[in-house]
Amino acid sequence: MEQGFCAPIENSDFTDLLNAKQLGRLVVNMSDFYQHGGIATLHHLGNPDYKKLEQELNALSPAIALVLPCHARDLESPALAAIIDELKLTDFIRHVVVGLDGADRAQWQLARSLFNKLPQKTAILWNEGPRISDILRQLEAAGMDPGERGKGRNMRLCFGYALSATDASFVAVHDCDIVNYRREMLARLCFPVAHPEMAFEVSKGFSARFSDRLNGRVMRLLISPLLRAMEDMDGFQSTLGSLQNFRYPISGEVCLHRRVVQEIRFPSDWGVETGMMADVFRLCSTHRVCQVDIAETYDHKHQDLSEKDPLGGLNKMACDVTLCLLRTISSGLTTPVSINPEKLVTNYLRLAREMMRFYAADARINLLQYDAALEDQTATMFASAIDRAISIFVTSPSQPPGAPAWSEIEARLPGTITAIAEAVSLDEAQADRD
Repeated sequence: MEQGFCAPIENSDFTDLLNAKQLGRLVVNMSDFYQHGGIATLHHLGNPDYKKLEQELNALSPAIALVLPCHARDLESPALAAIIDELKLTDFIRHVVVGLDGADRAQWQLARSLFNKLPQKTAILWNEGPRISDILRQLEAAGMDPGERGKGRNMRLCFGYALSATDASFVAVHDCDIVNYRREMLARLCFPVAHPEMAFEVSKGFSARFSDRLNGRVMRLLISPLLRAMEDMDGFQSTLGSLQNFRYPISGEVCLHRRVVQEIRFPSDWGVETGMMADVFRLCSTHRVCQVDIAETYDHKHQDLSEKDPLGGLNKMACDVTLCLLRTISSGLTTPVSINPEKLVTNYLRLAREMMRFYAADARINLLQYDAALEDQTATMFASAIDRAISIFVTSPSQPPGAPAWSEIEARLPGTITAIAEAVSLDEAQADRD
């Protein structure tokens, strides 16, 4: 195969193609080094030897904690097993903090047996356990509610543990459902923040999202056109304009300096990544923020559309993300943002459909499948979710876009992060006795 040429991919062959040894054949010569000037973009050029990055990190011996927000349903997945195998070989990670959601006692014990195989100092937060649940009730009673159960709340608890119980100067996060995970992703994600010569405070991961077709539906068909549709709203540039710097703001991969971990705010639901990236520029100057291409391609568990279920799949995700955007733009104004629902939804759909022509052309030239009817169906469902989010927003326009930062929580309830660390320690001790 000639360099730079992407062959057509059959469904039955794609899983095999994502084998680490074969992945490089898909894209072996990327010449994309364009910098648009908003933030630094660190590209994946050719096939660099990531082990040399690991060697540099190992020599520097930075204190890095890896946060893994995990749901009980992921525990027996092949993806998580492969991630654990790769992390066993990742020497530059000093701590692993697992946030376990939706687990009963038996699933928590299963998680312990899986993650305790790691050589790093590993802690598992049993978020449904009685001790963590009691801390959550205390936060709610004090008006510092971290929100309903979701990835964002899970990450927030893990951040609290990392701040209290580890010496980590940097905290990385990635998901537990990455199908083609390689530890190169983690090395590339952490390197710009952990290496003192680069001195970034935030590194956001992005990668090509495709298989035998274009993936990344929420980014392509919701966030990109929606942000463009919101550009003429009051307060957009000062609150949401920064999101347009990122190629993939909703990726689950990010590495943060400890200072940012203490101060950042984000929601508990599917708006977590969007809210976090929108808040980054409140804390950091643009030259301290970068995005890094962490893999030639990326695949993970894909959510159902859930067209008839507003509380499930991409239907709920679209509503949560839109609500986060509306609350973020309103937070930058002295009075709640004024919204013309019909205009916003109409403009969104027009822009989404305009962009579909580009996606169709991109798929065609790369010999990928493209279902135009399904793309339009998805955008139409997203339009309904946007309308639903607007209705929710207008009932409580002053609600902040994210839960309080840990610095704010500690000012109100001193010792909360210490209590989380103690809860984890006591849970572990009890499990060992049992």
